[in-house]
Amino acid sequence: MTKRAAHKRHLPTSPFKAPVAPAPKHFAVGDQVTHDMYGLGRVVGVEDGIAALVDFGSAQMRILSPYAKMTKL
Repeated sequence: MTKRAAHKRHLPTSPFKAPVAPAPKHFAVGDQVTHDMYGLGRVVGVEDGIAALVDFGSAQMRILSPYAKMTKL
């Protein structure tokens, strides 16, 4: 078993800058995407901030936000 490092909170008195959270990815119907596990696909439906329905040819999958393994082409 591996343990994941806990996210450390930023203290207001710290001399270092607070880490910047990456902007959430947004997909639109018709976007061509690639997924690390499923391969190439096309977005056929979007639930804002929740999930994207993607047609990968052999199957349609509902990919949940934050879309870590999916990128827009």
